[in-house]
Amino acid sequence: MKLASLLLCISAALPEPVITKRSDPLGIDVSSYYQSTVDWNSWKSNGVTFAYIKATEGTTYTNPDFSSQYTGATNAGLIRGGYHFAHPDSSTGATQASYFLKHDNPSGSECYGLSASSMVSWIKSFSNQYHSSTARYWKSCTGNSSSFASISPLWIAHPALPSVLFPLDGRKYTTFWQYGTLDNADGEKFNGDSIGLKR
Repeated sequence: MKLASLLLCISAALPEPVITKRSDPLGIDVSSYYQSTVDWNSWKSNGVTFAYIKATEGTTYTNPDFSSQYTGATNAGLIRGGYHFAHPDSSTGATQASYFLKHDNPSGSECYGLSASSMVSWIKSFSNQYHSSTARYWKSCTGNSSSFASISPLWIAHPALPSVLFPLDGRKYTTFWQYGTLDNADGEKFNGDSIGLKR
């Protein structure tokens, strides 16, 4: 009881937190399907600071433009990364993570016919394989699992404001938000400042 009283006194004595507006850096994601060539310098001059570039899909597709797109984003000075378009109905998460890792360098229903527990197992398999080597459908496909909240940033591709979608998997915010299109590319926002984005 004394500890609880002490904690209440300490918290009451602390100043109110200062809330500051973050810059929410802008980004894009690209693929060879819509953008075989990208004017990276133009994007940078229009305020884009980061890019995700599609590298792979399932276990049969690799982006033929990945290397040139990644190099172009690098040369323009953008923070960049590759992404994998998953097909949980075609192979395990570990198999697709291995395929992604091999190529990420310089269906059916909405839930792919999987139960919530099967989808969670698939995502764990993908995430575990990826991490050891280097939502829209979240609630219905995984039962709103919180298994990944402490190990993976959340990237939501949905036109609604992220706050409308939460709580999601035990989190109260998203790290990346794909909110719509910007001149033939998917528009992204990072939930934080440029220092956090680089980190």
